Amino acid sequence: QVQLVESGGGLVQAGGSLRLSCAASGRTFSSYSMGWFSQVPGKEREFVAAISWNTGTTYYADSVKGRFTISRDNAKNSVLLQMNSLKPEDTAVYYCAASRGTGRTLRGAALYDYWGQGTQVTVSS
Repeated sequence: QVQLVESGGGLVQAGGSLRLSCAASGRTFSSYSMGWFSQVPGKEREFVAAISWNTGTTYYADSVKGRFTISRDNAKNSVLLQMNSLKPEDTAVYYCAASRGTGRTLRGAALYDYWGQGTQVTVSS
């Protein structure tokens, strides 16, 4: 069992930065791949970024590549999403998720076993 709690969301102007943090409980955090997804009302959750548990390989949606960076600290049971050059279209609720999977399949929300409650990110123009 893994419990996830996101923090770091808020209101920022376009071009600004935010850093989302996800704190995980459980002693097996290092054996989970971690992902971030975004969701706006009326739409399905969309893949943002992921990091594999075994190789540390990172994956990004095309829309955030070069602007967002995912990283993890297994000693602190945490995963971060550094968001730079934010755009109004980045506005969404951002969810942290944990998966036993690895590789490019991490882009699929169905592969994830545990989810956080989400944190709101609002980017004003």
